[in-house]
Amino acid sequence: MAGVSMALAAADRAAALRKMELAMGPFPALDRRAPLRVVFGAKEEEKLYVRRHVTFEPEPGRVVPAWLLTPRKRGRKPGVLCLHQTTKIGKDEPIGRGPKVNLHYAHELAERGWVALAPDYPSFGEYAIDFERDVYGRGYQSGTMYGIVNHTRAVDVLAGLPDVEAGRLAVIGHSLGGHNALFVAAFDPRLKAVATSCGFNSFAKYYGGNLKGWTSTRYMPRIATEYHNSPRETPFDFDDVLRAIAPRAVFVNAPLRDANFEVSGVRDVVEKVRGEFPEGRLVVEHPDVEHDFPPDVRLRGYEFLRRLLQIIYKS
Repeated sequence: MAGVSMALAAADRAAALRKMELAMGPFPALDRRAPLRVVFGAKEEEKLYVRRHVTFEPEPGRVVPAWLLTPRKRGRKPGVLCLHQTTKIGKDEPIGRGPKVNLHYAHELAERGWVALAPDYPSFGEYAIDFERDVYGRGYQSGTMYGIVNHTRAVDVLAGLPDVEAGRLAVIGHSLGGHNALFVAAFDPRLKAVATSCGFNSFAKYYGGNLKGWTSTRYMPRIATEYHNSPRETPFDFDDVLRAIAPRAVFVNAPLRDANFEVSGVRDVVEKVRGEFPEGRLVVEHPDVEHDFPPDVRLRGYEFLRRLLQIIYKS
């Protein structure tokens, strides 16, 4: 029976990914033999970790800037991909350089013993880009899929570091980073645990079903051109994204007063998939705040990632 249930889970995941690809375009056949060409900058010393600017090439000829935070303590450590929100400073915010201290999760996780990699999303931070030329001109059908490729190759960078335990990899993000964390985890099963903050709700309850915000070149223009901005026509929803991640582990921060992602739409998504996660592997918190990642919830998210990575790694 276990073999049957595993086969069903694999089939569900494959079906969910196909639905996502209808809106995002296909996940490309990546040449994992191509060198990542990781370039490390000078060390910047912090009390509990060392920070370095790095660049890497997810595909030949294009470069992603990032920050790498490596704890000073000896031994192999868990690795975490830290994805930023919609902010001009991009990757600088999660490493602690922006004014919003509740979004300094790369800094906080590095202080807690995680190797943290924080890349820029295209058009933020140092990552200048012409979407029409650099994304769609390369054959991609969405900025979202372009970002997924960047992020799964960032996981390659993390997994290849000598002080990272490659079996213990997680991803965390807020807002833009919150849904990008889910997207990359859906396509990359090496990410065993996810913490997503203010990152999603059902398309039907996203601004009353108006999906225009998802259709810029940064996201998925096919939702407009092929599916008429309609939640009913759009081929996937976030229950499909979570289904593609199950039975791994997901921590959700969904504030009661989030104006971007209305909370009942989060509950709708979660209830559709709760039974597909083992007990304790899908945890949802609803703090009474607006679009934010408050300290107590954030700390419980970190503990969730630590504990679930350990459980899944040993299973």
